[in-house]
Amino acid sequence: MAHATDVRAALFEGAEELAYIGEEPAREARTAPLPDELESRIAAAVGVTELYAHQRTAWDAAARGENFIVTTGTASGKTLAFTLPVLDALVRDPKARALYLYPTKALAQDQYRSLTAFGLRALRPAIYDGDTPVEQRRLIRQSSNLILSNPDMLHVGVLPHHDRWADVLANLRYVVVDEAHVYRGVFGSHVANVLRRLRRLARVYRAEPQFLLASATISNPGELAQRLLGMPATVVGDDAAPRAERTVVLWNPPLVDEELGLRGSALAEAAKLQADLVERGYRTLTFAKSRKAAELVHRFTAERLGDDSRLSPYRAGYTAQQRREIERRLANGELLGVSATNALELGIDIGLLDAVISVGFPGTVASLRQQWGRAGRREHGIAVLVASEDALDQYFIREPEKLLGRRVEAAILDHTNPRVLAGHVRAAAFEAPVDEDDADILGAQAVAAAAADPELRTTPRGYVWAGREYPSTRVPLRSADADAFTVVDTSTGSVLGLVERSRAYSTVHRGAVYLHLGESYLVEELDETTMRAIVEPFAGDWYTQVKKETQTSIVRPLREETRLGLPLVFGELEVTEQVVAYERKTIRSQERIELVQLQLPPATFATEAIWYVPTAQQLDGLSEMPTLLATLHAAEHAMIAMLPLFAMCDRWDIGGLSTNLHLQTGAPTVFVYDGHPGGVGITERGFDQFEAWVADTGRMIAGCPCADGCPSCVQSPKCGNLNDMLDKLGASTLLERLAAC
Repeated sequence: MAHATDVRAALFEGAEELAYIGEEPAREARTAPLPDELESRIAAAVGVTELYAHQRTAWDAAARGENFIVTTGTASGKTLAFTLPVLDALVRDPKARALYLYPTKALAQDQYRSLTAFGLRALRPAIYDGDTPVEQRRLIRQSSNLILSNPDMLHVGVLPHHDRWADVLANLRYVVVDEAHVYRGVFGSHVANVLRRLRRLARVYRAEPQFLLASATISNPGELAQRLLGMPATVVGDDAAPRAERTVVLWNPPLVDEELGLRGSALAEAAKLQADLVERGYRTLTFAKSRKAAELVHRFTAERLGDDSRLSPYRAGYTAQQRREIERRLANGELLGVSATNALELGIDIGLLDAVISVGFPGTVASLRQQWGRAGRREHGIAVLVASEDALDQYFIREPEKLLGRRVEAAILDHTNPRVLAGHVRAAAFEAPVDEDDADILGAQAVAAAAADPELRTTPRGYVWAGREYPSTRVPLRSADADAFTVVDTSTGSVLGLVERSRAYSTVHRGAVYLHLGESYLVEELDETTMRAIVEPFAGDWYTQVKKETQTSIVRPLREETRLGLPLVFGELEVTEQVVAYERKTIRSQERIELVQLQLPPATFATEAIWYVPTAQQLDGLSEMPTLLATLHAAEHAMIAMLPLFAMCDRWDIGGLSTNLHLQTGAPTVFVYDGHPGGVGITERGFDQFEAWVADTGRMIAGCPCADGCPSCVQSPKCGNLNDMLDKLGASTLLERLAAC
């Protein structure tokens, strides 16, 4: 293998695509002795003679009876941090039970293999999820003392049938919630209610389990744990694991059309870099955002090398056996280049890597660091970001320090969102009567919701479910609205996901190109009767964008402040959207192919938003039409593009409206709102971070080299006006004036 400095010189330095290159220093491990009280069989099974300091901190917190959340870097030993106290309890007490929750089945499978490898006779792990054969489920409930599952199965398969789980719940000592940062937004808001229902039922069976959480590095681990659990948790965040020196590279594909701001293929650039690294013997993992992209990087790399024997793609579409074989070959060095989706981003162990290439900013700094953290675990590593033409990517290319020095984002959720909470209150009332005492765990809002719910019946013991079916089956964990369309792939019959009615007309109307996990599907039919969107795989070179009319109605302000010299409000909003047409555009040139008229009903939903009213002084020289409207419109787009830097979300989770005259404010106003009914805390985070949000957005626009606005600054892929009426210079001027206040 070539020396790291030789590779740096050969691959990166002097290349026109190189936007940044730097070094992250190595870090020595800080260790602590194994606890004297650790059961001797466990010490022998785990095979370590000392712990990292943060692992010992976690052990001590668990020993004091505390909940904890460990939030340290990739490969820092988070799994051992929460597994040691669990194993110790299970080995010492034959009756004790533990529950491990993972966001994906693959992670549960990976953890199951690790647990069985310890060879502890007292440990009886089992996976209990939707794939578990029915005939095995009773045996698992009776005999397994460590059950690996997921929140979805807990929600519909365990809690409603808690009488079958009486022994498990009565002896439940620990609940582990791994990859806790995944539980944010709508999904996290649902999971927070599921965990509260679990706590409540455990108490019914006279158990008070401790909760041990593990998360990628986020800026608010204590807050996240509190919101998920409804009780505090000790934060274990001082990463004491060693880290090798790492070369960090930001790579920008060359401009191919300066006027349109279009750049060369990020996939082709990533393949070129991966081929060069593999040729030099570097074990390399390339992260792409979709299965198709991962396959293309693999193909392009093989074409460059003329040999694919040392290469493989890796994605969720493979069978478990295929994925295990790829993991094995990568871990033992048979494979040198693997192109993966983020199925490999979460904690699956694939051994030591020399280099990681991220194709496009993955959406959060936390995800990028998690990907890069796999590079150079023992020796010098190389971490590369190949930028796309997206606004955030190009902002980081121009301002590397804003990426490399940036604090990771906050994971935001809101379990009290009425549209989320209502279904869980009904599920809780089915599981056991809800009364005033439940405010301690479920929350006062839940008890109030129970009292007002016509589907619940009042009894001497509390509020109970009055229906016949299981209410939990009516509550999808990945949607804020039970009134949702099911997206069905007609080629396989599989369900791809759910789309809330409020968003369905914009995303799964007939003729739409629907994106799911980075893959493209063409919508054949949107059936209002069966509430299904029928889609088929799509390989065309065009995409769709809706034209819609949006109105906002302020329901009530919740927080009002003067910030940056203007009135800033966070509050409740009612949004009405009507899709009136969609256009088909070429992916490569962004040219319109056709505009197709649609006749769809309006969709109205309540949500949370921030809105601000620029002053006359801030709009000086910009207040005449059409400049005013184009300025506000461009500023709105750019702020939506930058908000994911402060809350772990996607720009598709956010909506906006700008107007030269709003009927309720009586002035030019910009609205940015949560795109999910009820809101999940995204825009409240924007309210809290408004000054930094405005400053970053202004820098992003000012630094973009385009003349009149492009996809890297003020154009939006989801604009309801099809990116008409955008004034880049006006938006830059306005935001610069705000930041100066």
